[in-house]
Amino acid sequence: MKLNLKNPIVFFDLETTGTNINTDRIVEICYLKVYPNGNEETKTMRINPEMHIPEASSAVHGIYDADVADCPTFKEVARNIANDIEGCDLAGFNSNRFDVPVLVEEFLRAGVDIDISKRKFVDVQVIFHKMEQRTLSAAYKFYCEKNLEDAHTAEADTRATYEVLKAQLERYSEDLQNDIAFLADYSSFNKNVDFAGRMVYDDNGVEVFNFGKYKGQSVIEVLKKDPGYYSWILNSDFTLNTKAMLTKIRLREMSNMNYKL
Repeated sequence: MKLNLKNPIVFFDLETTGTNINTDRIVEICYLKVYPNGNEETKTMRINPEMHIPEASSAVHGIYDADVADCPTFKEVARNIANDIEGCDLAGFNSNRFDVPVLVEEFLRAGVDIDISKRKFVDVQVIFHKMEQRTLSAAYKFYCEKNLEDAHTAEADTRATYEVLKAQLERYSEDLQNDIAFLADYSSFNKNVDFAGRMVYDDNGVEVFNFGKYKGQSVIEVLKKDPGYYSWILNSDFTLNTKAMLTKIRLREMSNMNYKL
């Protein structure tokens, strides 16, 4: 189906050093510009982010420091990119929450004045989630081919969840293992230290903060350089479990220090 366009629309995707909109940088940008008459133009370019690309990010997109060492910085190509998307609407996948904010930040850092606030933004992921609802009732219908009666009653939802998992194991038998340890790991986005996910284990098994100004930094190192941060968390609106786990880490470190002494 041909898009009904009044303005050109730019579909774009970013590969970045990470997922922090404020601090991470673009390492690759690709955009497909579609004109109202159906003509298309595509550009892809690697960007030197002027910072180390974390190994965890490189494992996702396959771009390492050496790959972008000789590439232009965003500031060097920002004006050309701005010219390409000027007057265009924008589209992407999860673009409203990530790609658009990251791109705007990069333009601001580069000192390129481009106002896209009046453009239209199409996020294909949002359409996907709205059309293919991710509710238990929808999952029950999809996997078990039955309507969930008495939805949102504890007993019905519990039984439906059990049946959906069994149906998932049958449908994805080549990808899923009928093993609880495997399923627990597969269905977890992070290896949480606390149940709220305020602290997580990094790839080396080190506890790091997963929020705020110290996101991604070692809990122990943060407590060393900013002891008041511990008190702030204990006196703020965090879960009791988060506070307990933080205290456990702090006491463990104090015990290790006393042992060394």
